[in-house]
This record gives sequence, structure tokens and C-alpha cells, in this order.
Amino acid sequence: MRHMLRNILVWPLLAFGLSVPMRAQVPAPFPRPGQAAPRVQPPPVTAPQQPPAAPPVAAPAPGPEGDPTEGTLGTAIYPSAQYLESYDAGRGQRYYLFGSDADFAQVVGFYKSALKQKGELIFDEPPVHMFELGRFREDTMAFAPSVTVKDYTWGGSQGYLNPKRGGTPARFRTIIQIVPLPAGAAKSP
Repeated sequence: MRHMLRNILVWPLLAFGLSVPMRAQVPAPFPRPGQAAPRVQPPPVTAPQQPPAAPPVAAPAPGPEGDPTEGTLGTAIYPSAQYLESYDAGRGQRYYLFGSDADFAQVVGFYKSALKQKGELIFDEPPVHMFELGRFREDTMAFAPSVTVKDYTWGGSQGYLNPKRGGTPARFRTIIQIVPLPAGAAKSP
């Protein structure tokens, strides 16, 4: 058994090791004093191979013109929140970031009332509260349709830096992320 196992392991390695030198390019010898340099035939020139075509990739979801509204997002926006940016989430979805100088608890209270649901505190430290807007469909969505509120002053932090140079406030105490419900998707009960 031991001899057979050794043969199973050794023979393929030996066969591979012997075949490698046959495929290697033979180096040209160095010319010696008084000898002419040997002529080395250049390898034949072949047309470069085209790399395989990349599979088609879905184009990122286009961002709406101007700042998003409650109508374009399909949900309430905290009254004093400032639109910061939107990002491609993949699979035709975008998520939108808003900054607010309001306290985390005030923003969460607003969304509890506006969405008529209590949501869920998904992290205690730093506090992050999430409200679902619809059912998550793994086959068609990258993110669950939701409103997520995060406290950026937790642990003594000064807040989320305003990305608009010279913008007021300089830092936001709370950030709101909205992932709207895709067109044709059902709202959560």
C-alpha cells in the first residue's frame, strides 16, 4: 500500500518535471573570442490573441436629476435633512444619503410616526435604527428597501463631516440612508 501510494504521488510529478524542460526555450550560447555570434532564428510572429469578450454588465442605475424628493423616493424625508449624495447599489438600485443636525432620537421618532412602524434598533453602539419599506428579494435587489438612521455623535465623535466645502453645518449629528422601493415591488405590510 505504501509503495503504491508513493508511485501515485511520484510518477505524475516526475512526468511533469521531465516535460517542462522540453517546453522551455533553449538559450543561445555565448560567442567565444574569435567566433562569430551564432545566428538565432526569431520565433515566428503570430497575431495577438483577442482576450475573451467580457460578459455584459448591467449599467448602473442613473441618478435622478437634482435633489431627490419624497415623491421620487416614495418615503418621507426628515424636514431639516440635507441631501448629500446618492450611490449605485447595484441591480438597478440606488441609495441616498441625507445629513441632519437633529438628535438621533428625534430623527428616529419622526420616522416611527411617518412610517407608522417602530422599526428595529439593529446596533446599540453606535446606535443604528432601521425601518423596512418593502420585502427584500435576493434575486432582484442588492439592498433591502429601507430607511436607516445612524448616530454620528456616539462615543464623543464630532459628527459626519459635511462633504460640501464650507457647507453648514460643518458636521451632521445624524445620517439618514434611504434605499427606495424599486418600481413594481410590493410595500411591506
